[in-house]
Amino acid sequence: MRKRLCILLLIAGLATVLAETDGKPYPYRWVRIASNLREDSEVERIRQLVTTASEHGLNGIAFSAGLDQLDQKTPDYFQRLKRVREICAERKVDIIPSFFSAGYGGSVLSHDKNLAAGLPVRDAVFVVSDGKARFVSEPLVKLANGSFENYQQSAIESFAIEGKPGEVTVDSTEAKEGKASVRFENVGESRRQFVRLSQEVSVQPYRCYRIRCWVKAKNMGKSDPFGSGNFLVEVLGGAEKRPLQYQNPRFSPDGAWQQISLGFNSWGYDRVEIAPKVRGLAGGQLWLDALQVEEVGLVNLLRRSGTPLVVRSDAKTTVYEEGRDYAPVADPQLNFRYDHEGPEIQLLPGGRIQNGERLRVNYYHGTAIYNGQTPVCMSEPKLYEIWSEQARLVHEALAPGKYLLNMDEVRTGGSCEACKKRGLTLGEIAADCVTRQFDLLRKVNPKAQIFVWSDMLDPNHNANPDRKYYYLAEGNYAGSWNHVPKELVIVCWYYEKRIQSLKHFSSLGFRTMAGAYYDADNLDNPNGWLETLRNTPGASGLMYTTWLNKYDLLGPFGDLVSK
Repeated sequence: MRKRLCILLLIAGLATVLAETDGKPYPYRWVRIASNLREDSEVERIRQLVTTASEHGLNGIAFSAGLDQLDQKTPDYFQRLKRVREICAERKVDIIPSFFSAGYGGSVLSHDKNLAAGLPVRDAVFVVSDGKARFVSEPLVKLANGSFENYQQSAIESFAIEGKPGEVTVDSTEAKEGKASVRFENVGESRRQFVRLSQEVSVQPYRCYRIRCWVKAKNMGKSDPFGSGNFLVEVLGGAEKRPLQYQNPRFSPDGAWQQISLGFNSWGYDRVEIAPKVRGLAGGQLWLDALQVEEVGLVNLLRRSGTPLVVRSDAKTTVYEEGRDYAPVADPQLNFRYDHEGPEIQLLPGGRIQNGERLRVNYYHGTAIYNGQTPVCMSEPKLYEIWSEQARLVHEALAPGKYLLNMDEVRTGGSCEACKKRGLTLGEIAADCVTRQFDLLRKVNPKAQIFVWSDMLDPNHNANPDRKYYYLAEGNYAGSWNHVPKELVIVCWYYEKRIQSLKHFSSLGFRTMAGAYYDADNLDNPNGWLETLRNTPGASGLMYTTWLNKYDLLGPFGDLVSK
């Protein structure tokens, strides 16, 4: 009986695959289009892309257009959005709204910046004088020879050098401060090649720090659109060398000296390695001077229920009350960068805090990754209130039958009180977030087909259970795939792991499609996906996925996948 049942299930699965394709093109053949819809010219650009897509057999656009912010859009935006809808209807091309991102939280943060994912700071020192409690760095961080004045030929005192002779030298003819700087050059042409300085410094666990330095760049190029730039300041925690800093410095276009400010949370480490690093780039040169590290207080302070601020006496166990002992505290420049100082704590008349008293302060701060990516907290109820309203507005504006959840690359999360008190793993928190997004969309359209990027649900990708931590997240996303609706269609995009990824989701009963292309100069990537999809039960389609607005191969791609 059991053997017969297995055979029947196998036949049913095969029938599903045959029904999905039946010798015909996959049912989902899309192109990704992103637009801010700020100009009428954008509508014309989209018209041309939709026309090309439809003439070459594609039948959907995954449309990213600030759809998490429809309640903030102007009337002219909605007029352009209506025209895009009409263009797609004329060409019989579906619009698939692409929104609901926790990893790239800009749209949500435009509603409330305090919804950013928070990193904890514990027992920061503040000292009271003249009615205010001011932050004090205690103990001071000591980075030696940050001015690079002490050197002998190719050796720089207090710094280890990793690189070849001539790639990093002390330049006594160029300096921002003092008489010398460090010059990086001739590193090579490949990003795999690099040179770095490094020094280990003592820090306090769970504190917030700022790195400042002056740089002068020549031909250093732009940051990788999918990651870091050619100049980094690595911060590596403890013996395990956990990366703690991912922000990309921006260079002055005129090659002048500029000050760069970067920040990091020390997590549980009491020692970190500070390492300026230059990657290979033909003709690139960079001068570095006045490197320093300092502790900061209340910079990018987050104020929401899941990120409580606690102010207590250092000498006693007294916990002081906001509104009774001190005025409400906020960072008026909350921007997730480290280019400003944190606020002071203003004492209130009649409060219990005494002049000269030392305070200990616990709080949470937000931070950015790479080129301004700031994730949001997936455990805050207000997040889902915002998304619920956007789901309603998107349905009213576009009445789509399909949606794509932008739940990729959630690089911070799980550390705040809102997450901790749930008693869930980070994988379970992410899965719950996806499930709630699914439910919000099904509420406005019970028949909606819902798609989601694969990486945060894929053990072969960003949900790898063997990875101890993922970027600045509290742990990893293992097991997330076990807690999301099986009706989801998973859009896989890790080309090198396509066989393993498609097999993983197919074995769990999910339908899949491929996020193909990825801004190459040929169609080798889509061809590779097609070959793998043919052997994948439940495979349903491909998408021309460009992040750099490279559409030259859109027509040939459509011809390839529409045979």
